[in-house]
Amino acid sequence: MTVQQLMEQGGFTAAALPEGDREVSGVYIGDLLSWVMGRAGAGEAWITIMSNRNIVAVAMLADTACILLAEGVQPDEGVAALAEEKGVNILCSPHSAYETALRLRDAL
Repeated sequence: MTVQQLMEQGGFTAAALPEGDREVSGVYIGDLLSWVMGRAGAGEAWITIMSNRNIVAVAMLADTACILLAEGVQPDEGVAALAEEKGVNILCSPHSAYETALRLRDAL
């Protein structure tokens, strides 16, 4: 499934979608950025509530398919533009991290 398809099926919105055709292979949930860098897998959708510009760098290092901001969180000012520039997909979910993960499980 692609990030674009995941967005549509999960009921998420895009804050940045420069690579909507990127394949999603799994899910990782975490907010401690150093932990995510070492544990999130390439191609996974990363669920977090972190919204600062550091999430773009972490997503690039971990090669995640997208960042999925849970709990209705929106990216901080300038983060969406940075993500577009760097080719990092950011989706937003109004649901809790748990509910967002369940929606991903159902979609994948």
